[in-house]
Amino acid sequence: MSLVLRCAVLLCWISALAPAAALRAEDAPAKPNIVVIFTDDQGYGDLGCYGATDYKTPRIDELAEQGTRFTSFYAQIVCGPSRSALLTGRYPIHSLGWSMPASEVTIAELLQKAGYRTVCFGKWDVSNRAAILDRMPVAQGFDDYFGPLGANDNGRVKFHENNEPAGGTGDMGSLTGLYTDKAIEFVEQNAEEPFFLFLAHTMVHSVIGASDEFRGKSDGELYGDTMQELDFNVGRLLDTLDRLKLSDRTLVIFTSDNGPWSNIEKRLRQVHDGQLASGSPGPLRGAKGSTYEGGLRVPCIVRWPGHVPAGRESDAVFATIDFLPTFCKLTGAELPSDRHLDGVDQTALLMGESEEGARDEYFYFCRGEMHAYRHGKWKLILPDRKEFYGYVKDRGSSDVELYDLESDIGESNNVADQHPDVVQKLLEAARAYEMPKVPYDPRIRT
Repeated sequence: MSLVLRCAVLLCWISALAPAAALRAEDAPAKPNIVVIFTDDQGYGDLGCYGATDYKTPRIDELAEQGTRFTSFYAQIVCGPSRSALLTGRYPIHSLGWSMPASEVTIAELLQKAGYRTVCFGKWDVSNRAAILDRMPVAQGFDDYFGPLGANDNGRVKFHENNEPAGGTGDMGSLTGLYTDKAIEFVEQNAEEPFFLFLAHTMVHSVIGASDEFRGKSDGELYGDTMQELDFNVGRLLDTLDRLKLSDRTLVIFTSDNGPWSNIEKRLRQVHDGQLASGSPGPLRGAKGSTYEGGLRVPCIVRWPGHVPAGRESDAVFATIDFLPTFCKLTGAELPSDRHLDGVDQTALLMGESEEGARDEYFYFCRGEMHAYRHGKWKLILPDRKEFYGYVKDRGSSDVELYDLESDIGESNNVADQHPDVVQKLLEAARAYEMPKVPYDPRIRT
């Protein structure tokens, strides 16, 4: 063997043994698949990897081990506003929550134009829970849709398939498996082209249920049974991605729309024969409908093997409104240029290139009124708040409240008097936010 050939062989051997260089955002595939699993009313403390002990969530916990678990992730305080914020990258004061207008531009519309197959299965909740065609999923960028347009507060759901009524059911325990079946079928049929799957579960909202296979199997009463069934079905979907060899080119995000409805636990127990039917905010103060952290800080797990660091925990401020600009960056889709976006591109945060991320502030809204503002570790509760959901009993004071969320995640120690300079700075920043000229209408006009 010649010296030149020996050197070439040696170089190849050394290269094969050398560890692969860390992938950067620009090294990512041009069109990764995107799967968003969006649960309903699941609290911050409702997964094993976030502290749950009365039931087990091994598949979602495994997802966290394979990706990054975010601990300062924000949705919105109630269902419809949370969905419009996620879909549009805009706070509900702009995207209008349950009344999201046809003129809003969604993630699905942008990815559809970029060559993606787009599908939504599950709860829609942004067309006023009614069949208003130009505000339903097919008109808002989804190639296909199956699910209820609204919630299950009366223990029943009515399905639509695309724009047509498609029956309904009162069996709440069947919904998680049904939506997952459809998601798996979609992935199997579209494995060769880039896709965006928005899987918006009805569970664990209001009237919950578990199938016979899971009922009575947890130590967490009916709520624990329902969560274990959700976990199992998340695993089924992940197994499908593995079987089809799609995991390495699929970004998976698991999160919730708002905090748990534990502030009406007594009422929910009555509906569920005395069984626990609401989740836990864990160490956080407040629950669904509240602008304390328990109302909108929720679990978020992101996995993309080879791109999103595995086994990582991040306390960077991250939010559902960041999905739209981030997905556009990852896929090459074009951002809308004719409107204000509240979301920011968090690609560097997801890829592990930045520990702080692109966001250092967050605004908290209730029924169109700004309630609070976070900057870094500081959270300021604004004085003289007037808008509240009726079931929220912990409304704090009418004075300024300041919390250090690094040392006081439970918002138990108001330090406004000790830090008047911080209060003033945050008050000025909150008041500088440009609110819409047209007042927000918080009603669900069915």
